Amino acid sequence: MAKGKKKVVKRSKATAADAELVLKLYDLRREEKLREARDFLGMQFWPQSVEDILAVSTAMGTDENRWFRQALGYWETAASIAAHGAINSDLFAATSGEMFFIYAKFRPYLAQLRKELGQPTFMQYTEEVAERWPDRVKQISDRVARLNAMRKAAGAR
Repeated sequence: MAKGKKKVVKRSKATAADAELVLKLYDLRREEKLREARDFLGMQFWPQSVEDILAVSTAMGTDENRWFRQALGYWETAASIAAHGAINSDLFAATSGEMFFIYAKFRPYLAQLRKELGQPTFMQYTEEVAERWPDRVKQISDRVARLNAMRKAAGAR
């Protein structure tokens, strides 16, 4: 690329309604219980195997299980809105980094997890939407791997 020239990124045109929906999704993320759930799934839960995920997903009645279901349910619902075209997908992806992060944590285990849970559609919309941006998935998957390595080196679970 020549000096002084910027890379042109082709984006689809978002509408004011798309922006309003993004802001509503963001506002929902601020709800206290959902914040707890997102903190658990994003910052506290670092699965190293399908068994780690199954342990939380089947521990009915625990906070961890509630948080797991609530945070994944939120992102799956939000991704389904994008998958069905009810929101501009480029805008959704640009404002949903956390969804990509969660997906990257679960991605290595999805096929086996779906089989073990008997739920072939587990995280299907999250996967569908995230995989539309393979470069971003790779970038975030690399970050998850680095964070996992740092956690292991520090002796964290």
